[in-house]
Amino acid sequence: MRNTLRLTLREGRPAFGSWIQFADPATAEVMACAGFDWLGIDLEHSAIDLGAAATLIQIVDLAGCAPLVRLSANDPVQAARVMDLGACGVIVPAVQSAAEARRAVDAVKYRPQGTRGVGLGRAHGYGARFAEYLAENAEGSIVIPMIEQREGVERIEEILHVAGVDGVFIGPYDLSASYGVAGELHHPLVGQAMRQVVDAARATGKAAGIHVVHPPVTQVAERLAEGFRLIAYRGDMLFLTPAALEAVEQLRSLEVS
Repeated sequence: MRNTLRLTLREGRPAFGSWIQFADPATAEVMACAGFDWLGIDLEHSAIDLGAAATLIQIVDLAGCAPLVRLSANDPVQAARVMDLGACGVIVPAVQSAAEARRAVDAVKYRPQGTRGVGLGRAHGYGARFAEYLAENAEGSIVIPMIEQREGVERIEEILHVAGVDGVFIGPYDLSASYGVAGELHHPLVGQAMRQVVDAARATGKAAGIHVVHPPVTQVAERLAEGFRLIAYRGDMLFLTPAALEAVEQLRSLEVS
């Protein structure tokens, strides 16, 4: 899946994924076996630590799904460690400049593309696949900055022109908050910002991504029509919570004779 996902993005084809926010191996396995192209293991908005991330990356990878990791920050140490654990790439929160995008690429790529330290881990077959992994890292590793602030939108062209950046991913709620309309995802200011990001991504031949938080799935079709190609649909928490609430509501509505 490593080279496959990056190739999909380069060719402008849709890549459908979701988020993992529970540090539970069984939940991750259910999600990975569902057929998503990729899953984002979320270290920013969850209680998942590095030890749990190692297990989740392994489960997702062995199920034939591409494991991406959303970092808790633009942290080169954390990025290198999840890559050593076998992540296909990273999603980096709140990138606002070319320098910040370059920092993320440097953390993921080995020289001469970046400055990542060379060591052995699961990604390298625990030493048995070192040479193969070097080639995979150069050709298949993925770096996706998140555009969550208006400063990132204003500098979107320079961010996308950083070598090694494969696309950008909009955090819709944070983006709306940065324009003073928190949660108003269909506000004209937010829509204009999203169009600016998509247009810049299309012009550079890179992928624009977004999280479609709630159903219906027709919202995904709308995002595809707008030009988004890296789609995160809902997430483990957002699949479970509404289903549980709906079930309890139906149970409470039953009449006892």
